[in-house]
Amino acid sequence: MEPLTKIRRMMAGNTIFVPDYQRAYSWDTGDENEKPPKQVNTFLADLEEYNNSTRATRYYFGHFLFEKKEDTEFGVIDGQQRLTTITIFLAVLFRRLKCISKLTEEEEDIYEDTIKRRSNYRFSTVNYDALVFRDYVIDGNAEGKDGLETESAKRIVAARDYFRKRLVDKDKNGLRKMLAKLVDSQCTTHIVNDESEAIQMFIFQNSRGKRPSNLEVIKAQFMFNINLYAKEGERERLINEVKDRFGEVYRSISRIEYSIDEDDVLAYTLRVHFKSLTESNAIGRINKLLSEEDCISFIKHFTQSIYEGFMSLERFFGKDEREYIEIHSLVSLGGIGIALPFIIWAYKSLLPKGDLCELCSSLESLLIRHRLIGTRADINTRLNREFKEFTKDKKPNIQPVIERIKYIKNAEADDWWWSHWNNEALAKSIQGYLNHSIAKFLLWKYEIHLSSQKGIGYSPMRFDEIKNPELEHIAPNTENRYKGYEEYDEEFRNKYIDCLGNYLLISKSHNCKIGNRPFKEKRESYGNLEQQREIREMTEGEEVWTREHIKRRNRNIAEFITSTF
Repeated sequence: MEPLTKIRRMMAGNTIFVPDYQRAYSWDTGDENEKPPKQVNTFLADLEEYNNSTRATRYYFGHFLFEKKEDTEFGVIDGQQRLTTITIFLAVLFRRLKCISKLTEEEEDIYEDTIKRRSNYRFSTVNYDALVFRDYVIDGNAEGKDGLETESAKRIVAARDYFRKRLVDKDKNGLRKMLAKLVDSQCTTHIVNDESEAIQMFIFQNSRGKRPSNLEVIKAQFMFNINLYAKEGERERLINEVKDRFGEVYRSISRIEYSIDEDDVLAYTLRVHFKSLTESNAIGRINKLLSEEDCISFIKHFTQSIYEGFMSLERFFGKDEREYIEIHSLVSLGGIGIALPFIIWAYKSLLPKGDLCELCSSLESLLIRHRLIGTRADINTRLNREFKEFTKDKKPNIQPVIERIKYIKNAEADDWWWSHWNNEALAKSIQGYLNHSIAKFLLWKYEIHLSSQKGIGYSPMRFDEIKNPELEHIAPNTENRYKGYEEYDEEFRNKYIDCLGNYLLISKSHNCKIGNRPFKEKRESYGNLEQQREIREMTEGEEVWTREHIKRRNRNIAEFITSTF
């Protein structure tokens, strides 16, 4: 480890890059008063606190670990989040300073040492964000955000915008004071010369920021093992292949509109690769295989599996979700991890879209039951035999999966292994309070059911066509001075307020507008959705929403649910 050195000296004359086995920029930017504050906010708050203090000691930015490539070229292993943020901040500060004052000769030298000298960029992030970093941060000639493909690119631009906002009101003296404090700050460094050692240190170092994801650790482990065990002639090719695959994976993560955790996708990929829904410990399983003799062959095949898994889910959550109502419905349900190994294999094996949609609907019915019933029984173990059969051939047959789900739904009560999700359990689960998320989903499906009865020209409504859907209590949660509701006795409060019959799907703006108004006023506002019209027709000529209305409507919705799912 080198003794304390200045940040400027560390960067001066060097080219620093983020190796591809590192994770991309992961520091978040939050609102000013967000608790706890995000990493970028904390960075600037700490720097400003020091800048405004009377301390004689220099600011300390911590320890940086580098891999040496050439005499003046270094890959940052530990500290890249801090170094990326320092570079973004310096670039914004210099640009602001240039707007209000001419740089001094010393400031020009600092800029060339830390940011850019002619066409030589002093710092670059991972390859797939490198152009964004240059265009938006260093050169500052890009503003539009629609083309930002990765989450890390969005974080880079968010940090830039935050620093811009915080520096815009500072005069040249304040900016120069902050610049002097920053470039005069201290750090310690350690440099290694061997890529294998560098990757190994990345795997085992204690992160000062966000903990690396399992996917990032596995990527580094793959590259480390390739460096150690691959044949001389194929080592570089395999390293580049892993880099390229993971570059596409990270782009894919950002392009998926539906939020999905990358480590969850890794777990689903593990299940698909080994054709078993009971696979769970990705790191443990992979480490075991990396310790075996033919680890290079495993790395090649599993990297391909990870790539295919992410590409499949990008298509599923992207283009196909927009095109097929069955896929949109399953995605809108949420919490569908149980289904995703089936989905990944369906795409990998080029399952026809008609079969895929049928599979989605069948899995959705089981997941709805699982969500409503709330049993701790494990669905994965019940479906594992069918999953093994489903993934056995390149042309899978969905019928065994569908038949198994039908069997589960119709299982007799005394068939303890299968009956947790049967029809009796479903009917019981929809009486009384329901989680609002699943209740909104069920009322959306009920809306589709009511609309389908119109007949010719019917097209199913998408869930996202309802603007900010909310769950309205027709009879309000608490008794109030408004009229039009039955007396709030103990039975009415306990049995009828929180149940499907008293829930109504409504847009947020509509809900805010009507609040807890008298029932007559609420009813007059209803009409945008078929279920709202249903309330109007059900109570025509009446001014009170009663428990009998709630029971009748609850029965209608319950019959729809039990016959559909």
